[in-house]
Amino acid sequence: MTSNSLTRFSSTVENYIRFRPGYPPDLLDFMKNELDLTANSVVADIGSGTGKLTELFLENGNPTFAVEPNPDMRAAAERLFGHYPNLHSVDGTAEAISLPGHCADFVVAAQAFHWFDREAARREFLRILRPGGWALLIWNDRNDDRSAFMRDYDASLRDFSIDLDKIDHRHIGEAQLAPFFGKNGFASREFDYRQRFGFEGVKGRYLSCSYAFDEKHARHGAAMQSLSATFDAHAEGGEVDFWYLTKVFFGKMT
Repeated sequence: MTSNSLTRFSSTVENYIRFRPGYPPDLLDFMKNELDLTANSVVADIGSGTGKLTELFLENGNPTFAVEPNPDMRAAAERLFGHYPNLHSVDGTAEAISLPGHCADFVVAAQAFHWFDREAARREFLRILRPGGWALLIWNDRNDDRSAFMRDYDASLRDFSIDLDKIDHRHIGEAQLAPFFGKNGFASREFDYRQRFGFEGVKGRYLSCSYAFDEKHARHGAAMQSLSATFDAHAEGGEVDFWYLTKVFFGKMT
């Protein structure tokens, strides 16, 4: 991880908690049915942030290492989920995970892999995975084809973002994933997921992104006007659906 990636979410923590999506129950069902996840499986969640994915495993009873370098996000996860006895909060990065070798049955990373130094992270994933363990890379992709609102929201982002194209994880594909997983290769699954928002939710979802024009930015007001116009054009009953494809890439690393 770069120094910028370690700090750029610090100012967005509360919006991240309130407005970023969690993960669909279908994801957990898939891991149980196809990857033999049980309540006893040890999970290491790398780049765990405020615990959006961690929560899914904690509720399933899994001993879970939440590995997060950003102190503000790590503290938020501890505040939200510290009552779970199976949570183990760890100050670490994908390149220096700070866990003993062969300690995890599953190593997962959600909304994070695109920040990693891939070669260093690969070494660490391999080091902490138990023989036969699974690695999963997960993203909630905005499904911009799902509705007119989603298409117009994406267009607004293109006008009001700092470096969206540079950091967009949707640039990650076969060329990056194949070397990471190794000779056994990888497979993938997709799951539909949605949030339903009033305007404050749409605003908060935008501001939860590291590339958003926050209140200090000269074009913040213009960004809010664009979001408001986009929302008003598509809202029904004062709300809109915010659609995702939850994409999962998984394999037994070699």
